[in-house]
Amino acid sequence: MTSILLEIIASTVDDCVAAESGGADRIELCAAIATGGLTPSLGTLIEAKKRVRVPIMVMVRPRAGGFCYSEADFAVMQRDAGLLLEHGADGIVLGFLHSNGTVDATRCGKLVEFAIGKQTVFHRAFDVVPDPLSALDALIDLGFKRVLTGGQRKTALEGDALIRQLIGRAGGRIEVLAGGGVRAHNVRQLLEATHCTQVHMTAFSARTDPSTSISPLTFGSLPGSPASSYEHVDRDTVQRMRVVLDAMTAKAE
Repeated sequence: MTSILLEIIASTVDDCVAAESGGADRIELCAAIATGGLTPSLGTLIEAKKRVRVPIMVMVRPRAGGFCYSEADFAVMQRDAGLLLEHGADGIVLGFLHSNGTVDATRCGKLVEFAIGKQTVFHRAFDVVPDPLSALDALIDLGFKRVLTGGQRKTALEGDALIRQLIGRAGGRIEVLAGGGVRAHNVRQLLEATHCTQVHMTAFSARTDPSTSISPLTFGSLPGSPASSYEHVDRDTVQRMRVVLDAMTAKAE
């Protein structure tokens, strides 16, 4: 078996450090994880690049709610993409759709052109397109390096049949990155069902900031967790996944 690449989602510099130390091969950096990820600050990228060596793919997404953007949104995305690439992003993660859910090839193409020499990834906007096979062909024609997908289901394991079909359709012309509910306890089943060679996962646990503990006010917290809690990458969770993936590779050899 080919070594399985592990991509971890991060939203802070500390997250990036924890992901790399746990064994991540690549990082997807974004803000506002609860919304599916938005463009992170330029400062976060710059500082992360000083502290980790693994590639950092950066989300370019100005708002939550969908992927059909206004002209102003698109202008911001072009500016963000240029600045992120200029300041060390190893690639950008993006997705443009028309109002009917089909791939907006014109806008996608413009950002792919921005990233000459760097990787471009079409994110899980792919999971709402009406015709995934035709959409995959469009992304190949546009020159995308990779597509992230859960097989148009909430989790990649639920969407395993489509993921396997997409990998066959791609024929090596574009990478298919499986993501959505991937965990150490189910990754073996996912890999066996799809034959994918890379996985994308969250590895967050809750951490509490005690600075507001004496006040009744809250400033954002995780559902079901104490006030002022926030998500951070758990190094041990990443490491457990790394151990599972490496064991599968060694057994196959």
